[in-house]
Amino acid sequence: MKITAPISTPAEVEPLVRAGARELYCGVVPPEWIRRFNTSGVNRRVFGNLNGYADLERVIDNAHTLDAEVFLVLNAQQYGEQHLDALTEIAAHFRSIGGNAAIVADISLIASLAANVPELAIHVSSVATCRNVESARFFAQLGARRIILPRDVTVAEIAAIATELPELDIEAFVLNDGCVFEEGACHTVHLPMNKGGPICIDNYQFEYRTASGEAPAERALRRLEKNDQDYKRWLWYRFGNGFSVAPNRYPWGPCGLCAMPAMHAAGVHSVKIAGREGASERKVKSVELVHEVLRRIEDGEPETKVRECAVGLRAAPSHCASGYMCYYPEKRSRPEIAVHAQPA
Repeated sequence: MKITAPISTPAEVEPLVRAGARELYCGVVPPEWIRRFNTSGVNRRVFGNLNGYADLERVIDNAHTLDAEVFLVLNAQQYGEQHLDALTEIAAHFRSIGGNAAIVADISLIASLAANVPELAIHVSSVATCRNVESARFFAQLGARRIILPRDVTVAEIAAIATELPELDIEAFVLNDGCVFEEGACHTVHLPMNKGGPICIDNYQFEYRTASGEAPAERALRRLEKNDQDYKRWLWYRFGNGFSVAPNRYPWGPCGLCAMPAMHAAGVHSVKIAGREGASERKVKSVELVHEVLRRIEDGEPETKVRECAVGLRAAPSHCASGYMCYYPEKRSRPEIAVHAQPA
């Protein structure tokens, strides 16, 4: 099982590969794209892209020297018909300088790349919301070599797809970044800052009334307010525990470390670390964290020991005990420690 890590500058290649990443993914916005379409929307991140083709070439050369692969993100939910030729040209250029695969969500672009750049592997983005065997089979028939599964599939569903379609590489999220409206259900139009900002924290404030317009009964109001508190707490964990790090600099946030033994047993090809726009140190510490768990799996440690390690690496198992931080709650470790009382 490989570790797939995000990069946004050529300088990140070596430290990430040295930390244990064998696959890197990145975005680039060519100047001619902006001149032609007056937008930077080549992929789903305005920030976190490489500066241009020269940087992209340096990334590929450095990565290949270190025996790592490079994937290019072209993963908007949909593109207009007028974009397809330009995107196919970008992908063809990427392949011509040694790029390994394009990460794509739009079905029309997948078909175009399969027909026009057949030597470039196609990885289906999690934004395409491929959640089951039949959906994965459909994308394979279009020419996909890999499926990147959405964050909210279960480990059992991951295993079912990997078992039924062994010809496909399966990639699953393991660390960082969450959103209220995940993957193909993305809001796409992000909220103003007072409502949550560019990642849709969804910070609405509610005032409750009954259907007849009266104030709710006290007991009902207490339950509604408790529900609101739980929701805010979930949001805090969903967005990286308030974008914080542990004292040892390992990042907090959505996490699938406890599911890695089951993923490894199921034949999952790669585990993905999110966060192209993040700081370089956060990316390196993320890879180190995942690599330590993977090392123990590959050394043959029992699953219970690996999961104990996964919980203990950030030295605050109360966050794990909350259950709010898990990508894959079915594999959640349950340390006998009181739940963290109040998010910071």
